[in-house]
Amino acid sequence: MGQPNTSTRRPRQAVGTAIAAAFVVVSSGCGMVGSSASADRLQLEPISVSSPRLKDGAPLPSDYSCNGSAGNPPLRWSRVPDSTKSVAIVADSNARTGGEVNWVVFDIDPRTNELADNSVPVGAVEGSTTGGKVGYTPPCHAQENYRFTVYALNDKVNLKKGASLDKTLKSIADKTIAWGRLTTAHIE
Repeated sequence: MGQPNTSTRRPRQAVGTAIAAAFVVVSSGCGMVGSSASADRLQLEPISVSSPRLKDGAPLPSDYSCNGSAGNPPLRWSRVPDSTKSVAIVADSNARTGGEVNWVVFDIDPRTNELADNSVPVGAVEGSTTGGKVGYTPPCHAQENYRFTVYALNDKVNLKKGASLDKTLKSIADKTIAWGRLTTAHIE
């Protein structure tokens, strides 16, 4: 973790499709990809997301970019619904350059409410990123906005470590009952 990804990247079209699947949940505010949204799931509840090192709308500290070595930033979240069965985190860039998923962590125990620097909660699973790497891929595009989104899910994702980005994002979207986001403006 903490090293730039050197693997071959997938074509932008495939990346865009994977990212689009994940963002259906947050951009529409209702409806889930691949599921029949019931009346109680039409309005997603908000989760409060914060960090001792990141501020919403402020630059991403370079320690958490490909110029640093800190790995993933610390995150905290609250107001997770009581019915939550697991939590997932997706770190991505906005779509100015086609979008990129830098980190996916899922099956986090719903009683967990924070994540330390360069860590993954016990029992949580990391999926593949846009570049096919498992784990945090530090952002490198200095002018991009980077989003750290926390999802409360009504079930576990139940995929193996390194599961494909498409499968992981679809499963997260299908199970989302609440979400919250912290967005950084660019890399400092």
